[in-house]
Amino acid sequence: MPGHAEISLDGVNLTIAHVVSAARFGQKIGEIVPETPEYRRIQESADWVESVVEENACRAAGDEPARAYYGINTGFGIHAAGRPLTDPEQTRQLSRKLIMSHSTGVGEPLDREVVRAAMVIRANTLVNGRSGVRVELINRLIQMLNRGITPMVPRSGSLGASGDLAPLSHLALVISKAPDSLQGEDASPGFGEVTGMAEMQDKSGNSKIIAGKDAMIWEGIDRRIVLRAKEGLALNNGTTFSTALLALATSDAEKLIDTAEIVAALSLEALQGYRDAFLPQLHTARGHPGQCVTASNILKMIRGSQLVDAGDVDRDPVWQPPQDPYSLRCVPQVLGAVREVLASCRIVVTREINAVTDNPLIFVRPEDGLLRGYKALSGGNFHGEYIAFAADHLSIALTELASIAERRVFWILDAKMSRGLPSMLVRGDETHIDSGLMLTQYVAASLVSECKTLAHPDSVDSIPSSANQEDHVSMSMNAALHARTILENATAVVAIELLAAVTAIRHRLNGMRRDGTRHMLDASCLGEGTRIIWEGLYEAAPELFELPLDRDVILYPYVDLLIALVKQGVMPEMLAKAGIRFKRVRQTVEIVD
Repeated sequence: MPGHAEISLDGVNLTIAHVVSAARFGQKIGEIVPETPEYRRIQESADWVESVVEENACRAAGDEPARAYYGINTGFGIHAAGRPLTDPEQTRQLSRKLIMSHSTGVGEPLDREVVRAAMVIRANTLVNGRSGVRVELINRLIQMLNRGITPMVPRSGSLGASGDLAPLSHLALVISKAPDSLQGEDASPGFGEVTGMAEMQDKSGNSKIIAGKDAMIWEGIDRRIVLRAKEGLALNNGTTFSTALLALATSDAEKLIDTAEIVAALSLEALQGYRDAFLPQLHTARGHPGQCVTASNILKMIRGSQLVDAGDVDRDPVWQPPQDPYSLRCVPQVLGAVREVLASCRIVVTREINAVTDNPLIFVRPEDGLLRGYKALSGGNFHGEYIAFAADHLSIALTELASIAERRVFWILDAKMSRGLPSMLVRGDETHIDSGLMLTQYVAASLVSECKTLAHPDSVDSIPSSANQEDHVSMSMNAALHARTILENATAVVAIELLAAVTAIRHRLNGMRRDGTRHMLDASCLGEGTRIIWEGLYEAAPELFELPLDRDVILYPYVDLLIALVKQGVMPEMLAKAGIRFKRVRQTVEIVD
């Protein structure tokens, strides 16, 4: 949840938590004010761009050839080889035409929180002072965030190089307007003025969709900006939307992994599994940090449980054979690996939200190590390969998280495998007229199958564009969009496992023992951590404990309820309030000679 203090953007210290707070919860962003280092470096960069434009105007007046500065007074992509512009008004037209022509996205609008996350990241990128934009432009982005003005951005259309051009152009379309010299042309036939659409929230949090032009009028003043040289390219060139999607997905996946481990511990109790597979000696022998962390977290959950086999370092398991199927026994090896992928994603995203990803980049200070003190460097920081790789890796990891969870659901529901539980978790007679939770496993299987398809790596695909000038692209936004969908699917699968595990434990407490004998128990037989979760769920979702154990009911409301609880990260919070905190994995990467 957001704090009371404003988030300060300095181009260096933005965190994933900041992005989530501003995007999802409306935490305010501080504007860039004079007499700060950020203000000075932004202004230096913008001043240099203006000096280049003025210099070329003077050269043209004296019949001297203009100097070409990519994106400042040249066309874009394959058109960069055209005659350099010398008229300052044409450089303003250039910025506006870029935004107009690149606003070509298709599909449903991106979620509001994704667009807001992109706006935060873009503002932070520009604060670095390498993009040649005015402070006014950055502050306008910040003001839009603080006032709840969110451009409507279509979902599809980015190649992840040169960055997320189409979606960022839709954002820029709302913030900007045409210079006077383009007023008669700034439209598409039959559509009138091209302003884009935006969602605006009032002080009560109510939203309405209006024209971007109207959204940008407050206090009776049109707050749209006429873009100067370089500012169009600075707004639409970079990995911002790909990064926004991945930042939100990484934050949510970090909550999901905690919940997945909690639910796996409940399933271990539901199936009366073995403790041996989680003892620390086993995992230390392999040495992967994530595996050790997950095993430790599970042990915290089941400590003192009477439902799992009491095997320990000084005694052997009682039940035979003394091991579980892989979906139980290998939880540390699978979810631990997921934890390490998440740690790697956090590194990539944290760097990228503080990175300068447009092109060209402007260096105007002596400390930049340039002999003449200034240079516009053309490169490829807009290429989204880092984000594409991270998103693809996250997709694969979350698919495995969902896949192994679905297998545990299957075990719990199959009477031949569930160690004394009734078939499909419904007590019935020989007619088997009731289906119980049968179809929940179908749904989980469907979601996992979709995840497997979506987890095919987008980063290995590249389709050349701009007449082969942009001949290798990252597809980072496709990768990030797929990761977000896979995260939603995995969340639902974990919720289904939670439904199955809780229902199975309710059967256990009502006398369904592993050996088929009956013995009434109460919640005190659960582990130290699982008992806290049990009691917390009883309070947070009492409907779950009212689900009949002996007859069919409509199940989707229960599934929807648990999806919401899993998505909100309610169960890890229950443990934290009780003083039980899960271990985490953190990675660092060093540059060495």
